[in-house]
Amino acid sequence: MLLVFAMSSCDKNFETININPSLANDLNPVYLFSNAQRLSAIPSYHYQGEIVQQINTPYGGQLAAGNRNIINDQHANAAFNSLFTESIRYLIEVINKTQDDPDASNLHNMARIWKAYCFQLLVDTYGDVPYSEAGQGYLSGNFLPKYDPSEAIYESIIQEYVQATDALDASKGSIGTGDLFYGGDIAKWKRLGNALLLRTGMRYTKIDESRARSLVAQAVDPARGGVMLSNDDNALIQFNATYTNATSNALLGGERANYYIGEAFVDFLKAHNDPRLRYIAVLYENPSNPLATAGHANTDPDDQQGMPYGYDESSIEDAPGFPGKIGSAFRYSQFNRATVMRIDAPEYLVSYSQTQLLLAEARYRGFITAGTAAEYYERAIIAHMEQANLYGSMPDISAAEKTAYLSSAGVAFDEANALQQINEQYWVSSFRNWSEGWANFRRSGYPQLSPINFPSQDPSVVAGGGFIRRLVYPLREVSVNSANVSEAANRMGGDNLGVPVFWDR
Repeated sequence: MLLVFAMSSCDKNFETININPSLANDLNPVYLFSNAQRLSAIPSYHYQGEIVQQINTPYGGQLAAGNRNIINDQHANAAFNSLFTESIRYLIEVINKTQDDPDASNLHNMARIWKAYCFQLLVDTYGDVPYSEAGQGYLSGNFLPKYDPSEAIYESIIQEYVQATDALDASKGSIGTGDLFYGGDIAKWKRLGNALLLRTGMRYTKIDESRARSLVAQAVDPARGGVMLSNDDNALIQFNATYTNATSNALLGGERANYYIGEAFVDFLKAHNDPRLRYIAVLYENPSNPLATAGHANTDPDDQQGMPYGYDESSIEDAPGFPGKIGSAFRYSQFNRATVMRIDAPEYLVSYSQTQLLLAEARYRGFITAGTAAEYYERAIIAHMEQANLYGSMPDISAAEKTAYLSSAGVAFDEANALQQINEQYWVSSFRNWSEGWANFRRSGYPQLSPINFPSQDPSVVAGGGFIRRLVYPLREVSVNSANVSEAANRMGGDNLGVPVFWDR
């Protein structure tokens, strides 16, 4: 009897005794949401930025990726691994924690919208991905999720954008500074949800124009809150000295002498006397050095020269107009480390400028009737030139420069070349937002870039028209979740760089 009594007494206050009072035992969903927002700003310069020819490196090995049209798992897996293990995992936890809490209704629906954004980014990058069973490892022990067809995922994404946006209600409270985009402003979140629905609708222009028209009309409906109204509605992550920009970290650190601006990007900006060029491009006196000792920064647009594609570190010396080297670095233009590539540079994920350009195309196609395509187009260009925090401490682009640019040859809105002009400007406005720039390039076909044609490029790229259409699945996923990966690859037509995602066929 004494033994039984002693054993039962061991359970007394068991739960209290085994809880560490110094550690958190439950995570605040607001904190999880903030972290999910921050971590969704993933670097995309190794593939996406090189595919759209805004950034380039001639080097192979660890740096080889979109610059050579080859598979490099280290870089191809970045979006997959980051979004699934971080942002999506956190957002699913937020949604589960808040689904039965009426006081957390707005947080719940903001998380739904941003989870849909993350999955859209994954579909646009890889095609079929886990969706219905994704993020269930902690909840149900399913560590080998099935892959859903990308068309079906898009349908769910659309449903989330519509339903979650409509469910947002300013009378149901705010999470304040826990929202890194808008400080909990519900009206702005509604406009973000609709801007994402607009973006999604325009993805269908190649495969289902009727569906595109319907979704666009739903997105711009003022009764649902409308779309972005100004640069104040931009969805961005503002980095600082503590939480620094990952892309800037890499390109300001040990890789600073290895990356240059792509030739097509510099040539386009120069050809149109674009005032943004002097803020973006620079020739440093000592390009291998950190900014503090890089010496004179030449930002004269006439002197800028972008690096051509299709060369390695040796053959680049045979490229037409090769400018030579300064020590170990090439004399090609680089991104300005004091403006667009500074350590605390913001990362724009969805912008007013992009939204206005999508409206310009929608108006040109007759999807909407309000305004004119020219008005949307011009507002978009001005908005990007005025985009907050883009140019650091340098003087603003003047009103006279903006007016001159909008009336210049090749830029002044021309109905006969409207689709080309609108989407070329989308390319510029998506600078550093390279995942979206790549998606719109595949959808629209603009700008009309020349294929990279690197000598040892992956054969599937040639078969796919000369450009990378999707990234391949991570090797770890192929190895561990092989049956589900194989099923998805067979359904899409292969797991290679030349297979288009469903809206690009």
